[in-house]
Amino acid sequence: MEATIVTDEIKHYPVLLKEIISVITPQHGGTFIDCTFGQGGYTKEILNYNNTKVIAFDRDIASKKNASDIEKQFPNRLHFKNLIFSKLRNLKLKNENIKGIVFDLGYSFVQIKDPNKGLSFNSPGKLNMMMGLNDFSASEVINKLEKHELEKILKYFGDERDARIIAKNIIKFRQKKKINTPDLVYIIDRSKRKKNYKTHSATKTFQALRIFVNKEISELIYGLINSTKVLKKNGVIAVVTFHSLEDKIVKYFFKNLSENKSVSRYEPKIEQNELMFLMPQKKPIIPSGKEIKENPPSRSAKLRYLIKTTDSHEIKTDIIEKFSYLLEIEKLGSKL
Repeated sequence: MEATIVTDEIKHYPVLLKEIISVITPQHGGTFIDCTFGQGGYTKEILNYNNTKVIAFDRDIASKKNASDIEKQFPNRLHFKNLIFSKLRNLKLKNENIKGIVFDLGYSFVQIKDPNKGLSFNSPGKLNMMMGLNDFSASEVINKLEKHELEKILKYFGDERDARIIAKNIIKFRQKKKINTPDLVYIIDRSKRKKNYKTHSATKTFQALRIFVNKEISELIYGLINSTKVLKKNGVIAVVTFHSLEDKIVKYFFKNLSENKSVSRYEPKIEQNELMFLMPQKKPIIPSGKEIKENPPSRSAKLRYLIKTTDSHEIKTDIIEKFSYLLEIEKLGSKL
C-alpha cells in the first residue's frame, strides 16, 4: 500500500524505506509483520537480510500475485495472508520471534488508478472504494444513508468544512438518479463555497468515503492494540500515516502507552519502571527533500515508532474511549 508516482511506466516507491529499516533493524534477524503488504516494498527489503521472515497482511487479493513473486525469491520466508490487519492476533504467533510490525496506511498508485476500485475522483462510472473484505461500497453509502449521517462521515472522516451543504445536495441529486463518481464530483464542486486550487475540491469527501467504506478507524485502532500484544521485548511498531486523522490516532496511542501517567483519572499513576513501551522521539520522521522530489505523494507521510520494553501481553489504554465518537460513526455502515 505504499504511495507511488507515475513516470513513463508505473514505478514503485516504498515511502520512508531507509527510515523504516533503520528503525526496525532487520539485520538482527527475527520475524516481521508487514500489515499493509501492497506491492511488497518493505517486505522485500526486510527479506534481503539473513535470518529474517515476514508475515504479510493485505485485504486486497490483488496483492497475492506480488507476494507469490517475492516468495519465489525467498522460499519459505514469506507467509502472505489475505486478511485485514486487525485480525493479526488471531494467528498463532506465540512461538514467533516478532521483532517488528510495520503499517503503511497509504494507497498505491496502482490501486488509485484501478477503475474497478473507484478510489479516485478521476475514475469513471460506479462508486466503489472497496479494498477487499468489505461489507458495503461507497455507492451504497452515497445513495442510501440519510443527510445527517452523510454529513457526519464527511465532517469527521474528511474534515470537510462544507459537509452539510454537500450532504444536502447529495440527497437532492439522488432523487433524480443514482449517483456515480462523475456525479459526486459535480455535486461537490457545485457545493464548495470556497475553491482551494491547491487540491481538488473532491479530495476530502473521497478521503472520508474511503475511510468509512474500509472501516479504517477501527482497523487502525484494533490493529495497533493487537500489534502490541504479539510483539516481543525490544520489538518495534512502526506506522507511516498520510493524513492528520490517522496521525492523531497513532500519536495518541504511542503517547498513551509510553508516558508516565494513568490512562484514567480513576486509576493510579503508572510508575516509571512499569512502563511497557518507549517512544524514542516525539516528533515524527518525515521524508527528505530528495524523496519528495522523486516521489511527490510522499510529502504528507509521517513515521512514528514505539519500542516494547517487556514481554507482557497485557496493556492498558483508553484509545477506544478516546475515539469512540469515530467508532460510532463507523457503525452507520451496519444499516447498509
